[in-house]
Amino acid sequence: MASGVPAAPERVCAFEPSVWNDFFIQYEPETLEIPEECMRAKVDKLREDVLKLFKTLNGSMVDKLTLVDTLQRLGIDHLFQEQINMEMNEIHKSEFSGDSLYEVALRFRLLREHGLWVSNDVFNKFRGDDGSFNNDMVTIEQRGVLGLYNAAYLSIHGESELNEAISFSRNHLESICGVLKYPLSEQIKRNLEIPYPRTLKRIDAPHYIAEYKHEETCNPSVLELARLDFNLLQRLHQTELIAFCRWGNDLYDEVGLSYSRNRIVECYFWSYTMHYEEKHGQARTILAKLFALSSLLDDTFDMHAILEDGRKLNEAIQRWDEKAIPFLPEYLKKYYVRCMITFREFEDELKQDQKYRVLYCRKSFQSLCKHYQQESEWFHASYIPTFEDHVKCSIISAGTPSLIIGSLVGMGDEATDEAFQWAIGYPDVVKACGEVTRFMDDLAASKHGKNKLDVASSLDSYIYQYHVTSDVAIAFLDNLVEDAWKTTNQARFQCRTLLPFVNRVANLTKSMTLLFRDKSDLYTFSRGNKHRIHQHFVEAIHPRL
Repeated sequence: MASGVPAAPERVCAFEPSVWNDFFIQYEPETLEIPEECMRAKVDKLREDVLKLFKTLNGSMVDKLTLVDTLQRLGIDHLFQEQINMEMNEIHKSEFSGDSLYEVALRFRLLREHGLWVSNDVFNKFRGDDGSFNNDMVTIEQRGVLGLYNAAYLSIHGESELNEAISFSRNHLESICGVLKYPLSEQIKRNLEIPYPRTLKRIDAPHYIAEYKHEETCNPSVLELARLDFNLLQRLHQTELIAFCRWGNDLYDEVGLSYSRNRIVECYFWSYTMHYEEKHGQARTILAKLFALSSLLDDTFDMHAILEDGRKLNEAIQRWDEKAIPFLPEYLKKYYVRCMITFREFEDELKQDQKYRVLYCRKSFQSLCKHYQQESEWFHASYIPTFEDHVKCSIISAGTPSLIIGSLVGMGDEATDEAFQWAIGYPDVVKACGEVTRFMDDLAASKHGKNKLDVASSLDSYIYQYHVTSDVAIAFLDNLVEDAWKTTNQARFQCRTLLPFVNRVANLTKSMTLLFRDKSDLYTFSRGNKHRIHQHFVEAIHPRL
């Protein structure tokens, strides 16, 4: 230990060990039912069959909407993105006079999801003379009420009518869920927990694949394609995860920061929720590594480093120079070196005209560190900032703005310089992602008890500044989360030329519904997500007779 450096930093916290240990390092995927080459050939044939469906639907708008919705729910829309975009643009231009609540809600939801504006006035026909929704719909159109419920969660700022639609439909769905038949009962149950517009397609896909054969509109070719595509992608993800776990074990062994959370599998899973497609393997792995490096940095500032250590680490990361290594505490030198090496490896992996992206990534990582240090200064001064100052800092320290930029680095030619400049400027949708992350994190901490070593949360700042009860502050933060979702929805129209990247940001925001489900922190206390991770990286989907 260097002279003058404390042997035992003041802030020490022991986290639960990984629930996975070396499971994936030792894991051997089960033998595929048929050789992978045969599976891929069958996928190609089935994909051609589904492409023909787009042509045979003729002018039936409802059939086209149903097909698009089905492909998205099954998680195979990535195979038909060009055709789906063409159909949605055509549907947006076409006249529509549907009288079914299910059809109106489906069209509304799909158009808004694709950044195509449609007014909520389309639901006025389902209101009575007093302006309230017609109760007769509940018995006549049960699927329509579920459709209304999900569509309303795509509201933007100023659409109080859709808040009423959520309240109306939720009350009725809760009252009828227990008496409905499978699979509608299961779909309602899942959506009452997490509304479909806030659900990640890839995460929901295994559920819907099991349910789809019970739908009246089930097409066997579509179902078989979904099953094969899921299994093929799962095999790719297994290979990547095994390699990533080896990288992660080496990282943790090398840097020796034993106080930190070992959540290597969870880092990959989190990255996977943003990028699950085959073509985005590089983006997925780079992002997973950034998750791991950021997690180590977070734990260092949050739970271990004394103030002076944090200042030295922040100064070194801002300099980004090997000459800064001697000035660091001994226990942080290897982490700092590993950060620099990993970023150089990112650059080496990219094509010549893409290497500039790592500079954007590094700047966002430096910004993250600077905001961690700001929180550390507050903690050590026993200072509770104003709510406004807290949010300005903590939506960056939430980590998601930095990770959003990192998610673009490995996206190939799809990611443009325009996209990086947009993301580094922290547009409203990126800030909204940080807000959802920050407030859901702080709400989870309030429910399960905050560690005495934690910096004051946004909840603490609001209570302290406005002299309100915790219940009032919790309700206020819940409302801010809802406002942030509205901002996310609005970005699809305001940034339509960047819609693919807006949707990646939305995916990261959606992942918070898993991470902080029921106001729990399932990254720190990761056992609660073990079954879901097992479902996606271990359990193949077999035919169900």
